[in-house]
Parts: sequence; structure tokens; C-alpha cells
Amino acid sequence: MNNAGIGYFSSVEESVEEETRKMFEINFWGLMHITNTVLPYMRSQKSGHIINFSSIGGLTSFPTLGYYHATKYAAEGISESLAQELAPFNIYVTLMEPSSFRTDWGGRSSAKTETSIPELKESIVGHMLQGIQLGAGQEAGDPVKAAEAVIKVVETTKPPLRLLLGQQAYDAATYKFNNMLASIEQWKETTINADYK
Repeated sequence: MNNAGIGYFSSVEESVEEETRKMFEINFWGLMHITNTVLPYMRSQKSGHIINFSSIGGLTSFPTLGYYHATKYAAEGISESLAQELAPFNIYVTLMEPSSFRTDWGGRSSAKTETSIPELKESIVGHMLQGIQLGAGQEAGDPVKAAEAVIKVVETTKPPLRLLLGQQAYDAATYKFNNMLASIEQWKETTINADYK
């Protein structure tokens, strides 16, 4: 199970490269180094289950978390490919996609760069940065129940590729994909007409 991760709060424009690279090293490369270490053993025994902790932030995005989302979208994409590559070896991959849980992610396990651009300070960016860590320790998600969900997934014979955790995750994902599907259908003719006749 890969569950290492840190957060970083900043507008995309003002993000500090050193902080974002550090986050990629932990959230993405840390996950991949562990995965690639265990794969030879799993393939040799022709069984296994990789649990990669992503986030609802790997499916949908919010202001002030752009680079964090990038790390989680990367984890989602590579896990999807990996699941297809490992299926012939009876190895499963599951992405756990929690919303906010009462862990240390929004507290000392995260960094923040305050906005100094006046226009951003007065926008949603400034408001989000002011209030984002006030909720640390008050999140709706229960870590014990998340652990129970992991056990349930591992014990099932047909585990899902993805498992959302928390009401906020469910609401955000269904909102995004309902709107995305509506947009896809609205632009269907333009989409299809992009092919050679």
C-alpha cells in the first residue's frame, strides 16, 4: 500500500518550483519506487494487490492546489496503465480516492505560499489560502473507516480500480463526471468530425 503524500497550497502562478518538485518526489516518484520494488515478487507468485492512495484531487481540481492535483493525476494515469499491464499476472491495482480526512495532510504535512499578487489576493485564491488550513483537524473523513475500506477491498475477489472515500469525494466526482458527459455529448458532432472521412 502506497500512502505517502504531502500537500502544497499556492496559486499555480506563484508556486515555488522547489516545493512542487519535492511534492512530486514524494507523491508520485515515492509511489512508483515502492511499486516497482514489489512487482517482481508479485509477478513471480502470480498474485498481488497494489493499493495506491490518490485523492479526489486526482479526479477533479480546486483552486490553490494545482500542483498537488498534478501529482495525483499522474498517480491516477500510471495506475490505470499498470492495472492493465498486471491483469494477466492476477495482480490487482486499486486507487483509493479520499476527500478530506482527519489526518495531518492539511496541517504540518503541507506547505503554503501566500499570494502576493493583489488581483489574486482579492480572488478565490486569496480566500482559499486564508481558510484552507482552518479546517485542519475538523475534516469529515474518519481514518479508521478508511482503513476498514482498504481491508474490505483487499479481501474481495474482484476489487475495483477506484474507490472513492467520503461523501465529499462522491459528490465531487459525480458532479464532475455528469458535467463532463453532458459537455462530451454537446460537442459530439465536432468531436467525431475531427476524423478523416
